[in-house]
Amino acid sequence: MAAVAAYSSPPISSFNSLSSPIAAFSPSFPKKNHTHLPLSKLICPSCRSNPLSTPILSLLYTSGSHSQSSNTHKISQPRTPFSSAVDSIFVLCTSLALSFSLFTADVGSASAFVVTTPRKLQSDELATVRLFQENTPSVVYITNLAAKQDAFTLDVLEVPQGSGSGFIWDKDGHIVTNYHVIRGASDLRVTLADQSTYEARVVGFDQDKDVAVLRVSAPQDKLRPIPVGVSAGLLVGQKVYAIGNPFGLDHTLTTGVISGLRREISSAATGRPIQDVIQTDAAINPGNSGGPLLDSSGSLIGINTAIYSPSGASSGVGFSIPVDTVSGIVEQLVKFGKVTRPILGIKFAPDQSVEQLGVSGVLVLDAPLNGPAGKAGLLPTKRDAYGRLILGDIITSVNDKKVSSGSDLYRILDNCKVGDKVIVEVLRGDHKEKIPVILEPKPDES
Repeated sequence: MAAVAAYSSPPISSFNSLSSPIAAFSPSFPKKNHTHLPLSKLICPSCRSNPLSTPILSLLYTSGSHSQSSNTHKISQPRTPFSSAVDSIFVLCTSLALSFSLFTADVGSASAFVVTTPRKLQSDELATVRLFQENTPSVVYITNLAAKQDAFTLDVLEVPQGSGSGFIWDKDGHIVTNYHVIRGASDLRVTLADQSTYEARVVGFDQDKDVAVLRVSAPQDKLRPIPVGVSAGLLVGQKVYAIGNPFGLDHTLTTGVISGLRREISSAATGRPIQDVIQTDAAINPGNSGGPLLDSSGSLIGINTAIYSPSGASSGVGFSIPVDTVSGIVEQLVKFGKVTRPILGIKFAPDQSVEQLGVSGVLVLDAPLNGPAGKAGLLPTKRDAYGRLILGDIITSVNDKKVSSGSDLYRILDNCKVGDKVIVEVLRGDHKEKIPVILEPKPDES
């Protein structure tokens, strides 16, 4: 209340005192006894404005100074007792009105007299803040619940076994995330930016590329799809932004740059390679999986899916599945509930085992007879009657493209379509053979 005290008016009884500002401006006193207060006494300490700039004080000063002599006018008009009394009453009423307005003003605190300067941000900071505010409503929090039986009561309970992030794909309620975020879930719950929670059902998933699509029955006015960009023209060094829920913390933004392109990682579910992955140094921690990676315009360019870290926390090497790969997968999952991808229909040995044999290629461990390779006549690895291991066919090339590892084989098949006929060259015993194989779709998975 210091500001109010500074602006409180003197008691009415003091209006007849020469030391009060009202008496100083009153014209009813002789000029020789005028005691003028310094104008600095009336200046607001926070704004330092001229007191005469206010209409009431300006009027008071004009009224009081109208009997003053100036250098130009040497003779002043004689004043009648009636005019002096009218002036005194006018000044008294005006000062009362001023006092009443100061006491009834809702000053609250000294902040009413303080003009605070707005926080100044640089242009790049403003752009980052705007990007976060515009895209946060599109990012969701996913809770993975698993049904477990209590050991003592034998009751079946739903226990949270993991969490992750996701983003809204369209107004129909489709949510895109990583497959490993929802793997093994008996129930899924999606929390939107306004903290409203909805049960979600699985529309479909692609284990090989670690992508899954959920759907929630939320009002359309709460669903804000994320703007989808392209990942074909990305450059190393451009800024990227990751939004997610690391460690369960609500909507966190991390920034960085693209530190590498065309990386290759393996799917956590099947081990199948995911190609053309984006590498970034934006902090990606547990809980960020499934969240969006955005460019400086706020468009989606990838899904944050994995990190390279011995400790499990961010080490500055994160990986995102490019949006060009994700878009095609999501379209198939939304339309068909599954991804139609061609397979050769074999199980092969780890690359290290083949290297120990001193050969280069993919060793066929199993080729079911109802699969494409089994129908074409590829031989699996087996044991004879004495328990000795008989190696199966070793695939060395497909369509004249060299195959030296399982990743090479997957990379070639990703460029093929269901129904395509491929020429598989195998090393059988001490000679090579070329076997035509017709690719078939991957069987449905529950």
